[in-house]
Order: sequence, then structure tokens, then C-alpha cells
Amino acid sequence: METIILGKPLDLVTLLLGLLGGSTLSWIVLRITFAFRERRVKKAAAAQALQRSRRVLKGQATEQLAPLSGDFPYLANDSRFLGSPIDYIVFDGLSDDDELEIVFLEVKSGEARLSAREKRLKEAVKAGRVRWEELRL
Repeated sequence: METIILGKPLDLVTLLLGLLGGSTLSWIVLRITFAFRERRVKKAAAAQALQRSRRVLKGQATEQLAPLSGDFPYLANDSRFLGSPIDYIVFDGLSDDDELEIVFLEVKSGEARLSAREKRLKEAVKAGRVRWEELRL
């Protein structure tokens, strides 16, 4: 049986070759499209990771320089930077021989929130689960 397209006979081999060529071309176009899309997604992810890294570094610098800012409510001499799991322990009043208060201080910048560990520390302090121990070696 002979197929006629546009007034010309089309044999089965030509039809199969046309289908194969069209399928191959479609597959190539799809692969190129997906490759470009994947590259764009990876590039966006890398940019987001870089931005997060910059925010983290800026936050760490802000934490360490906090006593030098005019907004820091305690004397720098009374403050000890830990960094983790809490930023500072402040021995408020130690330099002035005043009544001493010990403050656990977490410094945040921008829209940063307390981590799960920081929230647990906050809850422990607020619940009074803090004690003094002495270790003699």
C-alpha cells in the first residue's frame, strides 16, 4: 500500500526515516532545553548559597564586634565572647564591684531568629536550671 502526501507517493522506508529523524530531533531539543534549565537552577542555587554565607559571616562579625557598638548595654570588660552555644556571658557589675548579675546574651542582626539550641538554653535559664559547680584538680 502506498501513501500519498502532497500528490507524491511516500514509501514505508521514507516514512520511518522521517519519524526517526523527527523523534531524534525532538529528543535533542529536549535534552538541550533541560540542560539549560538545570544550569539555570544550579546557578540560582549557588547564588542563594553565597548570599546565605555572606549573611552568616556578617552576623558573626556583628556578634564579635557588638561590645564596640553604642547599642551594647554592658561594659566590654564585663563581657566574655563564647560564640557557641551562646554569644556572650556578661558578668554585669564585675568591673565596678557593684551587685553582680550574670547574663546570657545572644546577639542577632537583621531578621535572624534563635536556633533550636538557643531556644533550649533560653528556656533553661528562664526555668532556673542553672547552678554553680567548682572543680578542683
